Amino acid sequence: MGSNLIICLIPAILVLFGLRKLRERSWGFCKNNTTLNNKVAIITGANSGIGYEVAKELASRNAEVILACRNVDLAKKAIMRIEKELQKKLKLRAMELDLASLKSIEQFVSNVQDQYPYIHILINNAGLAYPKNEIHLTENNFEMHFGVNHLGHFYLTTLLLNTLRKSAPSRIIIVSSSLHEKGEINIDSLETVAQGKNLYANSKLANIYFCKELAKRAKSTGLCTYAVCPGWVYTSLFRHSIRWYHYILVAPIAFFFMRSPKQGSQTIIYCATEPSLENQTGLLYRNCASYTSRVKFDDDTASKLWEKSEYLINSRLG
Repeated sequence: MGSNLIICLIPAILVLFGLRKLRERSWGFCKNNTTLNNKVAIITGANSGIGYEVAKELASRNAEVILACRNVDLAKKAIMRIEKELQKKLKLRAMELDLASLKSIEQFVSNVQDQYPYIHILINNAGLAYPKNEIHLTENNFEMHFGVNHLGHFYLTTLLLNTLRKSAPSRIIIVSSSLHEKGEINIDSLETVAQGKNLYANSKLANIYFCKELAKRAKSTGLCTYAVCPGWVYTSLFRHSIRWYHYILVAPIAFFFMRSPKQGSQTIIYCATEPSLENQTGLLYRNCASYTSRVKFDDDTASKLWEKSEYLINSRLG
């Protein structure tokens, strides 16, 4: 009986793993070997997950990589892990950045600009997600998803814009999500804190509108911007929302659909390094290829979101 069960299980397991491998092939892999000599890259949230894998890859291509993280000690440990994995000393640096604090963002930019006259790649990767029934606020009293995922990166990027333009050809990669298709942007109620809304999805939609408006404003400057959906990746992003029993419930689905951080990093690396994207800007990418969203983006919303974001930041700073 036991031997018959084993005989049945082995082919089933092999089929399952075969299906998994077939699905992985559709996810895309960055195949170029572009080197990044004399290039400086900033990656937010680079001490773990997708950001860690991107930092490791760009550093292996000889870029000088700044790990912009809220916890500098964790960023330094990440650097040690990367150098241990690649078995060589790399140009990696940990710098403190708390995207929930406008003051921290300003201090980070000041520190960077004092030491780095050129920034060639900015990867807005950090993000967070909380349960729909919880409301959290940033240091400046913005709703946390909007304040960190969109507004923190918006402020960081705009403060670095002159340096990025001066460094052209340069690139900005904004990490969004396919969940943006479930989001909504209401310019008149951006400050509204409402339970039950998909605030994470809203912030990811804001990311793409930001990308499109930034591309428009940076046109013909040599600065290109790309929005990226990395896919469903096993990271700590939803650590505030996931309970132990969720792992059991989603395990069968996750086996076929969930990517490793390295797999999830590929489209970001592709947008940061791919030579053929040199003249493309303002588009959304997934699986190392352009991706057409179900959302019908309009220029008016993108422009108004930019203006309202500036207004909200200035109202807190004033």
